[in-house]
Amino acid sequence: MLTLEQVTFFRKNGYLRLERIFSSGEVEQLGKELNYIMETFCTPTKGWTGAWRKDKQYLTPEEEEKSQLTAIHELQHYSPAWARATLKEPLVEAVSDLIGPAVELHHVTLHAKGPEFGTPFPMHQDNPFYPHENGAYVDAIVHVDTTNEENGCLKFLAGSHSLGPLEHIREGSPHLPTDEFRIEDAVSCPAEAGDVVLFSIYTVHGSALNRSPRIRRLVRLGYRDPANRQIGGQAMGRPGLMVHGVRPKLEGVTINPYGLWTQPALAVPAQTTPERTT
Repeated sequence: MLTLEQVTFFRKNGYLRLERIFSSGEVEQLGKELNYIMETFCTPTKGWTGAWRKDKQYLTPEEEEKSQLTAIHELQHYSPAWARATLKEPLVEAVSDLIGPAVELHHVTLHAKGPEFGTPFPMHQDNPFYPHENGAYVDAIVHVDTTNEENGCLKFLAGSHSLGPLEHIREGSPHLPTDEFRIEDAVSCPAEAGDVVLFSIYTVHGSALNRSPRIRRLVRLGYRDPANRQIGGQAMGRPGLMVHGVRPKLEGVTINPYGLWTQPALAVPAQTTPERTT
């Protein structure tokens, strides 16, 4: 699926935009079913918490008060269109090119920024929210809407994945120090509806406020090498759907008839790994 040039770009920068993975018809259906889910099951919130919200590089006092985010997990349990999306062949083949022949779906999460005051995200890695033993984990951001500077497109610190897992501020939602990891130093990655942006679980990223008059909907599909054991956080202890290749036999790891996952405990430092809700 991926060219050598694309793989090289990802290895160097920690992210990669894939164009037109989903057709206009598919995007229309994904958006229609997503709107139903949001209207039926979701309640908007102010989004991520923490002292970073007082940092004026992200929010003015008025924006801090009015900011809005809608989030929900596991869209594939609500919608056949999103269940099919997790298995989209060009997408899972691209992920396989980056992390190996066997690819397991770990989770699905919606991030919908409200119009005009859509919550920004401070610079962070995704690893603190669902830490794993190693970096064989790729997040795939499905763009239901076109993104740009006005509505809060993704921004990356190119090459930051090479730093490995970083210590995050744990007051409120985990994030990196805003004076050290500045959003203005990040590379913008605008994308069209139907595009998918891949990035490493270790790549530092964030996004600015949605100041446009329209909602901005992105959906994160988390994919991992099934041999990459999870340490804590979101979806811990739950087996995922195999979307490419077959599940390898791992010593001490079993799935019982009720779908419960068992694996040997890892010797890791105690830490708080909050359920990621945004």
